[in-house]
Amino acid sequence: MGMTAMNRAMIVSSDYESTAVIEQIIRNEGFGRISQVGSGGEARRMIKSESETDLIVINAPLSDEFGQELAETAAEDTSAGIILLCLSDIAEDVADKVSAAGISVVPRPIDRQLLTRTVRLVSANRSRMLGLTKENPELMTRIDEMRLINRAKSTLMKYLKFTEPQAHRYIEKQAMNTRQTRREVAMRILATYER
Repeated sequence: MGMTAMNRAMIVSSDYESTAVIEQIIRNEGFGRISQVGSGGEARRMIKSESETDLIVINAPLSDEFGQELAETAAEDTSAGIILLCLSDIAEDVADKVSAAGISVVPRPIDRQLLTRTVRLVSANRSRMLGLTKENPELMTRIDEMRLINRAKSTLMKYLKFTEPQAHRYIEKQAMNTRQTRREVAMRILATYER
C-alpha cells in the first residue's frame, strides 16, 4: 500500500497565495488528488458528499468562518488527518483547544519545513491508526463509539450549556439509569438535538 494509499487531500483556504504554497508542499508529499475549496460552507458540503479524504488542510481564517469549528467537525465526521493553519500569535491558544481532537495546528506565515514535517507526521499517524483498525475491528467500533459519544457531549455542551465533565457524567448516568450502552444514549441525544 505505502504512500499511494494516502493521496486524497482537501485544501480549505480563502487566500490564493497560501493555497498555492500548501498545494506544492502536499503534492511533494505524494498527494495526487487535491481538491481546493474557498469557504467553510463549501468544505462542509464536500465532506458530506465526497468519498474519504486522507488529509484536510484548513487555512484560517476562511471567508465565511474562522475554521476551527470546521476542523473539529471534520475530525468528528471523517478519518482524515487534519492540519489547521492560523496566525502564529493565536496558534498556541487554538492548539490548546483542538489538539485533543487530534488536529495539528501550524502557525502562519507558512514555514515550509514545519508544514512538510507536520504532513508527514499526520500521514504516519493516520496510516498507523488505519493499520490498527484493519487488524482490529473492535478497535474501529470503539473509535466510532468514542466519536459518537464526543459528538453527543458537544451537543449537550452546546444546547444545555453543560461543561465537558457534566456532559460526560450525564451520558454515564443515563446509560446506567436506562440500562443502555453509552453508544445508545449518545445516539438518542444526537437524534434529539441534531435535526
